[in-house]
Amino acid sequence: MKNGSVIVDLAAEQGGNCKLSEAGKVVKVHGVSIIGYTDLPSRLATQSSQLYGTNLRHLMTDMCKAKDGNAVVDFEDEVVRGATVVKNGEVTWPPPAPKLSAAPPKPKEEPAVEKATAAEKPSARGPMMVLAIGGLALFGLGAVAPPSFMAHFTVFVLACFIGYMVIWNVAPALHTPLMSVTNAISSIIIIGALMQISSSDNLIMWIAGATVLLTSINIAGGFAVTRRMLEMFRR
Repeated sequence: MKNGSVIVDLAAEQGGNCKLSEAGKVVKVHGVSIIGYTDLPSRLATQSSQLYGTNLRHLMTDMCKAKDGNAVVDFEDEVVRGATVVKNGEVTWPPPAPKLSAAPPKPKEEPAVEKATAAEKPSARGPMMVLAIGGLALFGLGAVAPPSFMAHFTVFVLACFIGYMVIWNVAPALHTPLMSVTNAISSIIIIGALMQISSSDNLIMWIAGATVLLTSINIAGGFAVTRRMLEMFRR
């Protein structure tokens, strides 16, 4: 071989295809470099090599449209023309500028005729009537309901208001994990089931046992789903 030649022995790890190869080394004999690396795949640029090989495959597919193994250099194809440097002994580089199709002229937009419309002021009668009816209903309910009911009803109204304000201020992307953890917290009914599981009535005992099982699954699943979804936002 000529001075300055290079041999890449891909089988150097198994002894090599060249007698002078040495595993893991680059030796030079009579001006010929013999590469015997055993970790060539890790030394190569995987992504760039894959992209380059993909581009070459598409180029050859474009040039061999008949799929008979014969590459046709078609200068009508801008990709093939741009990649060709010499054809039949004639230098064809640089390629001509690509032909750009002229965009059709945009039609002139006619100015829209603005119609003068009188702005109507929203009427405040509707919301005021709703508030008045709601106030009268609450007043009538408080007049006939027992004090214990009104205490529970007040807690219910406050809970609805606080829950609405909390969820309203949460980003929409976090609504799903918020609902899953809320679903787990709602399993507080397990406390009532635990209080009834020691009942002397067999039916109540079995219902309480099933409730404990189902709410336990609900609690574990709710917190597990919430944790997995929050992990997605931390990446």
